[in-house]
Amino acid sequence: MHRIHSAQWPTLAPRILTQAPGRSRSFGMRNSALGCSLQAGIESLQGARASNSQVHIPRTQRRVARSARAATGRGSSSFCFEVAATAGVCRWVASTVRRRRLSTLARKAAAAAVQSEENLGTMVSPSVVTSADAAVTGVYDTIRSVESPAIPFVSVKTLGEDGISPAIGAEVWIRARVATVRVKGKSTFVVLREDSLYTVQACKFKDKEDGGGSATAVSRFFKSIPLESIVDLCGVLAEANVSSCTQSNVELQIKRVFCVCRAAAQLPFLMADAQRSEEEIVASQGSKRPFVRVLPDLRLDHRWLDLRVPAHNAILRIQSAVCRLFRESLAKRGFVEIHSPKLIAGESEGGAEVFRVDYFGSKASLAQSPQLYKQMAMSADMPGAFEVGPVFRAENSNTARHLCEFTGLDLEMPIRWHYDEVIQVIHETLSSIFLRLEEEHQEELTIIRKMYPSEAPKFPLSEPCVLHWDEAMELLRSNGEPREDIMADLSTNEEKLLGSLVREKYGSDLFFLDQYPSAVRPFYTMPSKEKPEFSNSYDVIFCGQEIGSGAQRCHDPELLEARCASLGVPTEPLQSYIESFRHGVPPHGGVGLGLERIVQLYLGLDNIRKASMFARDPTRLTP
Repeated sequence: MHRIHSAQWPTLAPRILTQAPGRSRSFGMRNSALGCSLQAGIESLQGARASNSQVHIPRTQRRVARSARAATGRGSSSFCFEVAATAGVCRWVASTVRRRRLSTLARKAAAAAVQSEENLGTMVSPSVVTSADAAVTGVYDTIRSVESPAIPFVSVKTLGEDGISPAIGAEVWIRARVATVRVKGKSTFVVLREDSLYTVQACKFKDKEDGGGSATAVSRFFKSIPLESIVDLCGVLAEANVSSCTQSNVELQIKRVFCVCRAAAQLPFLMADAQRSEEEIVASQGSKRPFVRVLPDLRLDHRWLDLRVPAHNAILRIQSAVCRLFRESLAKRGFVEIHSPKLIAGESEGGAEVFRVDYFGSKASLAQSPQLYKQMAMSADMPGAFEVGPVFRAENSNTARHLCEFTGLDLEMPIRWHYDEVIQVIHETLSSIFLRLEEEHQEELTIIRKMYPSEAPKFPLSEPCVLHWDEAMELLRSNGEPREDIMADLSTNEEKLLGSLVREKYGSDLFFLDQYPSAVRPFYTMPSKEKPEFSNSYDVIFCGQEIGSGAQRCHDPELLEARCASLGVPTEPLQSYIESFRHGVPPHGGVGLGLERIVQLYLGLDNIRKASMFARDPTRLTP
């Protein structure tokens, strides 16, 4: 028997997870079962490499076979051994040591694995695929910016759309992912997905002109290519009724198809499982074949794959739209976008919850907010300043509403006489964003609300809904929630209760909780002149949760230093900030909002991590 030294395993191990996708389909195996058998093989290889030992190929096959038998519940040893052989071991042996003796079963499995790649067709150049005598199927070499073929691609989302779609009967090219494949004889039905949101059906039937040769080639191609691979497909646009696709009134009759990028045969989870709503999963639990629930951590571990789920991709598009609309709304008012430093001396707000870093021997931290710098922008006579940027909070909170890094939507503006001017601007900005989301992004919202059912939030269009602190305390007391310490900050449950009470009484999911107690506000907050125990500050409450805090700022340097002293905030790292006020600064105020939390609450998501591209919480630093 042939023995392979562990030094050769680096070239072998990566192949185990990528071999023979068509073969595994013919066994009718679930991906999870095949994954178990492949994982066993990898563990054998890794163990051999760690011990610098030699590995006996048939013995490794048997280990994988036993795992396959346990995972699938199939009792046939030959079946499971063939799974193990097809899993890559024998294929590698067959391609490198063809003259060695292998079992008949292993040779057959190796041949089948090699055949699965041959079914994709020969290697072709993209520059010749549009010619009349081009192959029906094939594989591109890795695209490395060598040539730019004039292939007339169209977007999937335009197909069948009035005014922008190619004509029925036209030959079109698309580049898309393989979402689903169904082959019956020489008839092939494929769903292709572009940009995560748009799908179209492509089909191929037996053609009398070539005796079914092209249909056979296409069926073999799609039997062999893994799902989520990227293909270039040429087809004739035809009328059809395909309710399962977004382009439901057309389909593509396949003429040619070429593999652009081949996905791994084994995915961490099936896309069909990942895009089901919780309601569908729960409803299936009493059936004979209940749906699989993809665990949140598995999704986050492979977030790039999870973001191919239409609803999750649409969430990021809504997030992008919120940023764009925030910028547009404030730019129309003459505000200037700024970019403040994120490495700062000391601590940005005097709290303990910062990420400390060594800055060439000096103590520094990651900014909790752009607070100090947007105030200094007021001293620089900006007509108003805003920033969309990262915010870092070292809070060890593993909740559905907290992140250690998120995107802040900050604004600061001069005021004439009263900080109500700031509240009005915040209200008009948020109202404008929410209205335009419903008007301009209904497609994305429909996709999201299908997977995560929710209603559009309510809010007043003209005047903001403002609730003073003492009114809020009375509202809680009258509904059976008296507070022992009315000067303490609100708890999460109290915020939610207050949100539901305000919605019931005032018909708004968006309101401002005004005149917060001074003791629970940062040092730069202006105290109330009439009642110093309260402050000229507010929280922005949306759908029962705080999405931001704002205030009139303390622009008098002596009063600011007194506030720092009373709260125990060291002033040494703040000297530049305080000095900027000694040179004259207009009265001003502002707010800091959390982008991910706004998106989460607006869309009715149960976890803020779904509103973050790559979430950072106390337990997650990758990917």
